[in-house]
Amino acid sequence: MYASRAGHGARSGRRAALVTTVLALFLTATPDAAAAGRPSGPADPGAPVVTRAAVDPALVAGRGATVAFDEQEAENARGNGTVIGPDRTPYTLASEASGRSAVRLTPGQYVEFTLPRDANAVTVRYSIPDAPEGGGITAPLDVTVDGQHRRTMKLTSQYAWLYNQYPFTNDPRADLLHPDWWIAECSCVPAETTPAPEIGKPFRPTHFYDEQRLHLGRTHRAGERVRLTVPAGSRAAWTVIDLLDSELVAKPHVERGGLDVRLFGADPTGRRDAAPAIERAVALARRLDRPVYLPPGTFRVDRHIVVDDVTIVGAGNWHTVLKGRATALGTPAPDGSRTTGVGLYGKSAADGGSRGVHLRGFAIEGDVRERVDTDQVNAIGGAMSDSTIDGLYLHHTKVGLWFDGPMSNVKVTNNIVVDQIADALNFHTGVTDSLVHNNFVRNTGDDGLAMWSDTTADARNTFSRNTVQSPTLANGIAVYGGADNTVSGNLVADPVREGSALHAGSRFGAEPFTGTLRFTGNTTVRAGTLDLNWRIGLGAIWFYALDRSIDADIRVTGDHYLDSTHNAIMMVSEYGVKDRYDIPSVHFKDIRVDGTGNSVLSARTRGSATFENVDARNVGAVGVNNCGSFNFPATGSEFSLTDRGGNDGGWLAGWLLPNTITCDDRPPVVLPPPPSTW
Repeated sequence: MYASRAGHGARSGRRAALVTTVLALFLTATPDAAAAGRPSGPADPGAPVVTRAAVDPALVAGRGATVAFDEQEAENARGNGTVIGPDRTPYTLASEASGRSAVRLTPGQYVEFTLPRDANAVTVRYSIPDAPEGGGITAPLDVTVDGQHRRTMKLTSQYAWLYNQYPFTNDPRADLLHPDWWIAECSCVPAETTPAPEIGKPFRPTHFYDEQRLHLGRTHRAGERVRLTVPAGSRAAWTVIDLLDSELVAKPHVERGGLDVRLFGADPTGRRDAAPAIERAVALARRLDRPVYLPPGTFRVDRHIVVDDVTIVGAGNWHTVLKGRATALGTPAPDGSRTTGVGLYGKSAADGGSRGVHLRGFAIEGDVRERVDTDQVNAIGGAMSDSTIDGLYLHHTKVGLWFDGPMSNVKVTNNIVVDQIADALNFHTGVTDSLVHNNFVRNTGDDGLAMWSDTTADARNTFSRNTVQSPTLANGIAVYGGADNTVSGNLVADPVREGSALHAGSRFGAEPFTGTLRFTGNTTVRAGTLDLNWRIGLGAIWFYALDRSIDADIRVTGDHYLDSTHNAIMMVSEYGVKDRYDIPSVHFKDIRVDGTGNSVLSARTRGSATFENVDARNVGAVGVNNCGSFNFPATGSEFSLTDRGGNDGGWLAGWLLPNTITCDDRPPVVLPPPPSTW
């Protein structure tokens, strides 16, 4: 969610102070304070350890996306590198790693994975240092299978390493972007403070990781070993390997009856601009009512291609790539953009939008290295009603899919959206009756999936069975206003800062929540982060009344909250509006909470909630941390709880009901044990 983050930063600047955090640890040769940790490798070095969201797949069965690849964490593999983490402290390499751990290699060291199934392709998630002046470096990584078939990947940090305050910079030497904002590091507004505080550089390093795909050229059998080695003489003083995904990629798809863009002059080598040829194919395909076919190859597209009433099919997202460079516009576009890049866009809603767009089976590789919110440099954009987007791989753009409505009936399914500067997907302004299902998201620079009812309400939409991992800022899945929306069956893991896994917020000027808002059957892992500005722990799921009350019918049913750093559930209002806005009624049923550093529920607002069959274990503090709206009346907290029965684990004791004040503003964290089968 990026369009109003500047306002968010200004509001954050008025929040309670945070004790000073150590921010200068990230000199380019020092990847993590925990780098002197244990050697990598499992107890049985020959056995593959397949995980989902870095936990046993049995713990998240039936939740999240069904994907073609097997995920293996580097800290579970064999090798001679050093494990960093686990660590959930923002601005550290371990905190942004999947599972909050990874393996650090120096030149000559390796990490080795055993294939759990036949595979002919791998994806490596990694980090290498930035250049001292910013802008990134490149470095090699050798890939061998059973000591043979060596391939060399060219790793880069050109799309990683952001610094400073929103909207961030690539320059580690930069002074504060907003010295007139309050910052937690000094508990002050630097421009208004005498003597001026010394702020270490690089300031707030973040967004460390990238990932790269490699087709191995042949099928390797289950049990063969994939070794990643940093060659001697590498320019990178260190290479951190987070994980390896392995899969068996199908042969290229051929679209029978499709208009092959090569016949219109498109160059599949990527040397010449293919956009005009693709546009000619699209124009004829519309007249003939035939699909456009993008065969195997890399097609250079350095600007938006506008699509309407057309089907575009690739050979598969491992085989067909639309790849573009960021291109400066001679004059700003009407929407304020100063840069363009590769993307497929529907017509704007103001021009009636597009309809009947169907995109399937290709990759879009962008060239976005900094965050400029006015630039339209998203992979998919505009308005597309009655449309489908399926089986795409979206990489290195600002937002994978940013839809500006009003629009309706779009289905976004089976896509992979990774390494975005901002969101993976945002339903912005009046998106209705639409579905986001079975998508895999990793390493976004803002909300993974969001509905933002800006000006016009989003309504009757569903986000279902998606996986969102390691958003470096904001939330995994967020709903900002709207009517009758549903978030169901998703898996969200490892949010880092200024957000958590699941969120509903009256924020960013969104239209009010109306009708019913449902969170159903979701699982969160290692969420419930520390908000660095408030210096309080959030919930794995949290509700925030900032611009107005949240007074829809909210139903949370069947969710599982695993290994929450602070709280499982949080209800909060901004302190300045605590006596104006509230969260009147939220209903929790059939919930499992396995591990909290603090409480099951943290209430910091007026309102109420009901609980039925909410089972909890390994709770680090009092079950309910009830501060209400901080007026502390003699009658009890302004937030009340109703026990509807079946709440096991002793967390909802009778003495807490209905509104006993148990306020501990910043309780100490008790590290819970790892989650286990219920």
